[in-house]
Parts: sequence; C-alpha cells; structure tokens
Amino acid sequence: MIDTDVVLPAFELAVQDIHGLSVAARLPVDRIELCAALAVGGLTPSLGLVEAAAGTPGIPPVHVLVRPRPGGFDYDAEECDLIVRDVRHVLSAGAHGVVIGGVRGDRIDTDLLKRIIEEAGGADVTFHRAFDTLPDPASALDLLATSGVRRVLTSAGADAVGHALPALASLVRAAAGGIEIMAGGGVHPELVPDLVATGVAAIHASAKRTVADTVTVGLGTAAPAGAPTRETTDEAQVERILAALGR
Repeated sequence: MIDTDVVLPAFELAVQDIHGLSVAARLPVDRIELCAALAVGGLTPSLGLVEAAAGTPGIPPVHVLVRPRPGGFDYDAEECDLIVRDVRHVLSAGAHGVVIGGVRGDRIDTDLLKRIIEEAGGADVTFHRAFDTLPDPASALDLLATSGVRRVLTSAGADAVGHALPALASLVRAAAGGIEIMAGGGVHPELVPDLVATGVAAIHASAKRTVADTVTVGLGTAAPAGAPTRETTDEAQVERILAALGR
C-alpha cells in the first residue's frame, strides 16, 4: 500500500517496437525510453523508429537510448564519435532527450559526457545503468549533477533493484534533489510500493512479454533456427504498474 502523503514518481516505459509505442500512447505513461534489443540491455534504435515515435499521436516525451553495442561501457575514440553523432541525429529526428553512459576504468568518462551535454543543447540527458558499474556512486552523482545530467537510471548496483532498496534510498538522500534518481532493473508491479517508499523521482520498467514468432532459418548465434519467441511490451503489465502508482 502506498502512503497517500508521498509524492508519487513518474513512470518511464522502455519501448523497443511499434506495438510498444501504441501502448505508451494509450496509457498514462509519463515518458518512454526508446531503444532496440532490450534482451541485451538495449541498443540505439533506428532513426525510422525514432521518427515513428515522435510522430505517434498521444505519445509522451521520447527519450532515446544511445548505446552503440552490447557489452561494457568503456568506449574507444571511434565509438565515442558514433555516440555523439547518434545523439545529434536522434534529437534532430524528434527525440526530447537522450539516455547515455560511458566509463573510463572505474570512473565516468567525463570527456564523452561533456561532448554529449554540448551536443544535446539543453535537451534532457539521462545517465543509464553504466552508473551501476561504478565503485563510488556518491561521487559519481555529484559529478553528473554538476555536469548538467538531469537524471540517473539505476538499480543501486544490483542485478535487480528490488535486491538493493536500502542502497537505492541512500542514493536518493545523496542526490538531495540535485539530480533525479530513477529506479530500474527488474521492476514489476508488486515492487512499486517499495520503490515509491525510497523517494525516487521516477520508476523505469520494460514490462515485457514473449510472443510466439518462430525463426525458420538461423540468423546468427543469438537467433538460431527454431527460436520460438521474441519480446514486446505487455500492456496488461504496464496497466498494473500504473495502477500501483494510483493511476
């Protein structure tokens, strides 16, 4: 049960396809994170999908994930150039903000971050779960807040945010309103009251389900012949999350 005196957080829905866009347009979602390949943590979507999102009637603000490849977040010079170009292109295609991240060893890649902030030109910038790989999150929060980042998407360092609620509440206190903390990673409807109790500014979920869609030929190591399913947005789960938020 949610305390009625608590300020309820915003809800951001991760969307990776046209179906997800239609769900986000029908339901009272506050923001979408638009991406591709959620099964690997999300990658930069096509410009066509960005344009489709921006042009969907009733869609909430569109924030686009810019992540050029799966794996870790320590990018070489060419990959950094690609990230900055993609930031420029998705904003030109109608995105309201970008979701980014990069590290150098065990610290934030400040050179990349500065380039992204400059390229964003005042559009909202969210630092994604690369944050959860950092050994000193409090210092990282300070750096991000003073660099112009609007919010941080975090599981408080755990694989699933529900396993790190005390650490999440500590991040909210450390942020002290200087930067938004958005909880994400393994979010489901039953967890929402516990997340609200931490004081986070927003909750992020992909709310996925699998649908039957058999691949008859092998398309790669992650898509062998006979693969029976793919993932898409589960409208019923989104409705349950929103209901848990009192909507």
